[in-house]
Amino acid sequence: MEADPTKAYNQDDATGFIRLNGLRLKVAALDPRICHGKPVVRGTRMSVSLIVGSLAGGMSFEEVEKEYGVTQDGIRAALKFAGELVDQEEHHPLAPAAK
Repeated sequence: MEADPTKAYNQDDATGFIRLNGLRLKVAALDPRICHGKPVVRGTRMSVSLIVGSLAGGMSFEEVEKEYGVTQDGIRAALKFAGELVDQEEHHPLAPAAK
């Protein structure tokens, strides 16, 4: 699979890892058969967005581990992926609000 320059992250076919911003992340394949192609924690069917959303909703690392069967390393990988993805976003300042 050739890298898609329109996407912030791409599958590295040689290793099965996702490459984001030059980093090889411990997040699994972008497989359309798994979670509709969303990035998932390697070895699970748990999407990065589910893990991050659960933590943002107040769950602890331990609760996420128990509920979704992911390791703390997998949780950290999901957070790193989300952080790197946000870092790649372009920021467009809004005009000041009219008075």
